[in-house]
Amino acid sequence: MDSSTALVRTHDKLLEAIRSTTPVNITTGIAILWALRISFRMVRNRLNATRLRGPPRKSLMFGWSMNLLQAEDAGSMYEEWAREYGVAYEVPTTLGGRKIMLCDPRALAHFYSKETWTYLHTDFDLLHITKHFGKGILCVQGQDHKRQRKSLSPAFSQAAIRRLFPVFYNSAYKAKAAWESLIDANDGRGAVIEVQNWMNHISCDEFIFCHSPPHFGPSRLDTIGLAGFSHDFGSLDGKSSRVAEIFGTFATLTLNLPLFLFTQVFPLLLSVPTAMGDLFSDMNQTLTDVSRKFLERSKEEKEAGVVDGKDDKSIIGVLIKAKDAGADIQLSMEEIFAQIKLFIAAGYETTSVSMTWALLELARNPDIQTKLRAELLAFGSDPTYDQLTNSLPYLDAVVHETLRLYPPLAEFIRQAGEDDVIPLSEPVHTKSGRIVNSISVTRSTQIGVSAACINRSTAIWGADAKVFRPERWLEEGGIPKKAQEVQGYRHLLTFVDGPRSCLGKGFAVAEFKAVMVVLIKNFVFQMRDGPDTQIEMGRGLLPRPRVAGEDGTKLPLRVSRYVD
Repeated sequence: MDSSTALVRTHDKLLEAIRSTTPVNITTGIAILWALRISFRMVRNRLNATRLRGPPRKSLMFGWSMNLLQAEDAGSMYEEWAREYGVAYEVPTTLGGRKIMLCDPRALAHFYSKETWTYLHTDFDLLHITKHFGKGILCVQGQDHKRQRKSLSPAFSQAAIRRLFPVFYNSAYKAKAAWESLIDANDGRGAVIEVQNWMNHISCDEFIFCHSPPHFGPSRLDTIGLAGFSHDFGSLDGKSSRVAEIFGTFATLTLNLPLFLFTQVFPLLLSVPTAMGDLFSDMNQTLTDVSRKFLERSKEEKEAGVVDGKDDKSIIGVLIKAKDAGADIQLSMEEIFAQIKLFIAAGYETTSVSMTWALLELARNPDIQTKLRAELLAFGSDPTYDQLTNSLPYLDAVVHETLRLYPPLAEFIRQAGEDDVIPLSEPVHTKSGRIVNSISVTRSTQIGVSAACINRSTAIWGADAKVFRPERWLEEGGIPKKAQEVQGYRHLLTFVDGPRSCLGKGFAVAEFKAVMVVLIKNFVFQMRDGPDTQIEMGRGLLPRPRVAGEDGTKLPLRVSRYVD
């Protein structure tokens, strides 16, 4: 029995007991476990680990965890600490814990080279992901991760993306037609369009487009369904989708921050009933039902000869073949269900957030928007996949500048599965005052990487690191030497690095570019309330932009037709 199965079974057995336990007993139990945890770690760390400097504990109970969770820009906090304490430092966390943050390219390269074998998911992440998505590629480790990744790779090859590429344009043009209807309904003067919903939510009946306040739907869900699973969710045709309704509900819930932080220390607290937990359970059941329908329909089409199973490189086609494949890539039915659920959830959230940030930055920077539109119009017809990849440098720069500034997943935490020594490119001072060029970490030590910090660090990207400036990707010397040492995709950690680097990054970037081509060629985007509109971070399933002071995660922009 592997660790994820054991955790889930233990979780289920204790669920009923936890629900019947009194608050006094829970408090006493937490206090005892806390004391034992601190005592054990103090003894072990004194003997083997390098103790680093770092910010003093902010809160006896939560360390800095609460402040980081509530921060508008936690990446900047990590960057400030790196300036003060060096490229590796300790941050106090909940109930006496600590995590080592790495802000050094050499240390990151070492860390990512050992992920899935030495650096593993935390117990909380493992239980949470396994319970709500299953034992898919996101949570399995070691040899199982290698097998699953090898099995899924054909669905994300360049050949597969090239074949599915028309789907991206199809979804973008559906959105274009709907937006033109909205503008026409406003006598052609433009319309205020909630672009977050278009990128991420369900559309309503066509009647609502013309006769009611706007409530629009995403291209993203349709794209995932058509390209990934040969299924049209119909979100751009006014059809309802339970999947997107659930994802949209995450933005309306308030996270119980203390409970969330305690649960990261004691994962079995995931059994405590909460509205967020109920929503995750609902999501899991809905995605399971959708996955089952995908598989049943695909099986029927294959048996009827509608699709050629041998040539089907969609995600669902690859998964079906993996069920009966050789041992090195074979997937069980449980694993197949987990992959489908994971790809729907991950794809739905991540790229849609990135496209929303891009539209926001283009609205705030009309000169950049104009320059991008000029390149697209000069090119003429809609580019093919290969042309989109190689022939539109400014579009490429805008997309990657967006991915640099706004990684959808801003921070990653792993725990060491064994003792290790992490090399550094520059020395740091320990708590005792020693100067070291490497740090020793012990088993169970938590290691953190802030993609937001690394992607926007002035020490790595230069003095203008916080500025949206696509030209840096085109200028000679625009990518500083220190940034070039970061080994992630395009020197970014947006798609992570190493064995867990995002399998769908090519799919995501191609979709991102195709949608921008259609929307920027045909529309002009402005801030609804003028150029000084304040933007803050809202929270759905992932963080996303919203107008400061407004509820939810809405981002209304003023959209008008582009007229040459």
